[in-house]
Amino acid sequence: MQADMRVLIVNTSERTGGAAVAANRLMEALNNNGVKARMLVRDKETTHPAVIGIGSGWRAQLPFLWERLCIWVRLRFKRQRLFEVDIANAGLDITRTRAFREADVIHLHWVNQGMLSLRGIRRILDSGKPVVWTMHDAWPSTAICHLTFDCRRYEQRCCHCPLLPGGGSESDVAAQTWRRKEQMLHNRSIRFVACSQWLAEAARHSALLSGQSVGQIPNPIDTRLYRPLPDRRKARIDAGLPEDGRIILFVSQRATNPYKGMDYLVEACRLLAAEHPELLADTTLGILGGHSEEVVGQLPFRAVALGYVNDEHRIVGIYNAADVFVLPSLSENLPNTIMEAMACGVASVAFRVGGIPEEIDHRQTGYIADYRDAADLARGLHWVLCEADRDTLRRQCLSKVARSYSQQSVALRYIEEYERAMRPQERKKQ
Repeated sequence: MQADMRVLIVNTSERTGGAAVAANRLMEALNNNGVKARMLVRDKETTHPAVIGIGSGWRAQLPFLWERLCIWVRLRFKRQRLFEVDIANAGLDITRTRAFREADVIHLHWVNQGMLSLRGIRRILDSGKPVVWTMHDAWPSTAICHLTFDCRRYEQRCCHCPLLPGGGSESDVAAQTWRRKEQMLHNRSIRFVACSQWLAEAARHSALLSGQSVGQIPNPIDTRLYRPLPDRRKARIDAGLPEDGRIILFVSQRATNPYKGMDYLVEACRLLAAEHPELLADTTLGILGGHSEEVVGQLPFRAVALGYVNDEHRIVGIYNAADVFVLPSLSENLPNTIMEAMACGVASVAFRVGGIPEEIDHRQTGYIADYRDAADLARGLHWVLCEADRDTLRRQCLSKVARSYSQQSVALRYIEEYERAMRPQERKKQ
């Protein structure tokens, strides 16, 4: 490894969202393994000395507001999909910052919603500094969307976008953004890294990334923090959950986000209660996340709205209070929440989608349910709660995390990626 390698991690937010959490964990992992890593963000939320905020106040928000206005117009003044697409027509210039000048490697993460424009990314590439880009969703390999679902237009060229009114057109904003991304990448090189094999494989089929390097490295987790706690009863009391009985845990930044599958969880719980009425007396569903109070009345089991929590020590306690973690998402890359639950020794139940089957080994560290199948989701919950050996599940979860997601193993893989990006033959491509 190059002595005193300096890496600048770039992300829109310091702490809000899964990408911010992953970027913070990577920064810590790199610093613990001999790399001088710092983080550059628009939305600085703590006083962490290694996190640098770029801009402040309303001026830093202008690119975000302008981009949303442009998207709103393209959506014919409808708000429904306002935050499902990004066109990156406005952003901040990070190349003027001291942190950028001092860095050996620029490591992009989630840079949308006014953090970086496509012109700004091109400026970064033209600086001559090697660039690694971690893909937390599909946006770097598509025109404007973060979640592709069944759409495969990105394998040829994005246009007639299904997210646009009337299904878009041959020259819609997706087609325009696609051309701008092509121009950004023309004769330039980025080392793309997907968090899951699933996303990496999809990205390799993108016509936009033809000729670019696409690898795969999972997010790291700090197993010194996320770990089984010795007193499970105390964890339940501290979380405000029943001391006895079975506890199912659902976690989402916003519990009402339709892509997180709450409707399927409600239906699965109804099926579970109908088929196994004996569970009604001693089963509780804990819902961690914003707007959790809006869904508690829909469930047949006792439900507790835990609200939004950003204190990681409290979150660890809540995971330790649970018997099973459930995430019925309709689209996922490599969710941090499943990794967090496993690191606390808690098995997970989720749909077979995205990178989730890479995290959950079916009937070994949890249960993979058929996609959008609430009945199979209910079977998975029952299997973990009533059929599987809890101690065996716990051991296998902890073993999987130590083997695949430890800070050291992930940091070393990224260091290798940085070194490849810095080799002269790779730099020439840029």
